Amino acid sequence: MIVLLINGSPHEKGCTFTALAEVGKTLREEGFEADFFWIGRGDVAGCTGCDACEKLGHCVKDDIVNEFTALAKDYDGFIFGSPVYFSGMNGAMMSFMDRAFYSGTRGGRNLFAYKPAAAVVSARRAGTTSALDQMNKYFLYCQMPVIGSRYWNMVHGNTPEEVILDEEGLQIMRVLGRNMAWFLKLKAAGEAAGIAPPKQEERRIATNFIR
Repeated sequence: MIVLLINGSPHEKGCTFTALAEVGKTLREEGFEADFFWIGRGDVAGCTGCDACEKLGHCVKDDIVNEFTALAKDYDGFIFGSPVYFSGMNGAMMSFMDRAFYSGTRGGRNLFAYKPAAAVVSARRAGTTSALDQMNKYFLYCQMPVIGSRYWNMVHGNTPEEVILDEEGLQIMRVLGRNMAWFLKLKAAGEAAGIAPPKQEERRIATNFIR
């Protein structure tokens, strides 16, 4: 089984990567593969709500988002990492997740359903919990089991070297990696025992509260 670690920071080997690398190292120790996906430093346009993905099966803007959704079907779990900007994830990561999760659940498909996910954030000082809350909502929307640790999934530091000194933060990343591995083993055992995914209601109900 294989987990994809998505680095949403504009710095390829910065603080967010340092946190994700600790998770990846632990996953490999548990017998799993762990790949990295960096969204890069380029502009990531936001979702315009055009709904072209309903017919196309992918976002009409052909960029890093479509590269990711094309790969997503091959992974068993996901860990999304972002630096904290003004108590939320950074703008490029928010645009990336908006479009990836919207286009990935249109056209009668859901690339993410029942696949475990976790969010990891890095900050110099504060804003981490609100950023985690923001990111976790994508997983809940897509019926993804959310994996936690023994504390909130965060590291602190202004540089990768400072993050390495955050012993508690790195321990949180290791526990997260083990928890992800444990859940995936349980899921595989359940599937081997013939336990099917939950039955889905065919028609999705969307209620407009304005009458």
